[in-house]
Amino acid sequence: MWVVHVRYILTHPGSAHKDDFLACSILADIHQVPIVRREPVAEELDDPSVCVVDTGGEHAPERNNFDHHQLPAESVPTCALTLILQHIGIYEDARRYCEWLEPAEWFDTRGPIETAQWLGIEREVLHQLNSPIDITLLRRFAMAEQLLPGEPLWQIMQYIGEDTLGYIRKLHDRMRFLSNHIEIWEIPGSGGEIVVYLPRTEPMPRDPSVGLSRFVDQSDFASNVRALVYPDRRGQGYGLSRFNDHPAMEFTLIEQEEDVHFAHARGFMAKTSTSDPERLRALVSLAFRGKNKT
Repeated sequence: MWVVHVRYILTHPGSAHKDDFLACSILADIHQVPIVRREPVAEELDDPSVCVVDTGGEHAPERNNFDHHQLPAESVPTCALTLILQHIGIYEDARRYCEWLEPAEWFDTRGPIETAQWLGIEREVLHQLNSPIDITLLRRFAMAEQLLPGEPLWQIMQYIGEDTLGYIRKLHDRMRFLSNHIEIWEIPGSGGEIVVYLPRTEPMPRDPSVGLSRFVDQSDFASNVRALVYPDRRGQGYGLSRFNDHPAMEFTLIEQEEDVHFAHARGFMAKTSTSDPERLRALVSLAFRGKNKT
């Protein structure tokens, strides 16, 4: 990835978009160097110690130049953030775990009208999703000529970069953990409907159920999953919940069971003190109403 020490990050002046803002945020966390906002000169494009982002007219990662504007109009939506994430080797994970990334690529390369059409929404909805956070951060970034480490806006950008990279990497590790530990249980008499069970491990993750629904959503068996069973982070028992709020599971049906200490009144989840897999299977079976019941 980066062998040469980066002295500063250089991006274009004028109006700012999420693309260049987020690309610079990622780089600020990686390199901990100033961000300069002006057009590059030839010497900077040739100097790999200057990371040129969203300007310069070329994508040359070997010289740390990451522009997308020269790409053909018919190219797959690719922005400067795309190129940075590809360069550091986490683009596929970012597309998998960051639902906001693909719309950001579309918006930056296709504009609001085509992006709204691609999303299947009215253009006005895009504006309704803006917040003062978006507006102020981008406006203040656009006003700056230089941002130095430790200054308020640079620090916020570094936090965003740190949290984004941390989220992607941790979720990658979490998906690997889940793939190594989950079990699939078929619900007796259901005709192939299943439960995903996560056993207790040592050490236990701080929040065992994190990422479990996402893991199942991205699996090839997601359409048959009706419930999730996972260690309770607040005790030694287990949580049981509907998957994607499927009506086949009704956990109020087990609220009178001696080892069930909580069942939500809306029936979408319950908690039990048992940790015995066979008993957990039995509780799921008791809560199963069948796919045709509502």
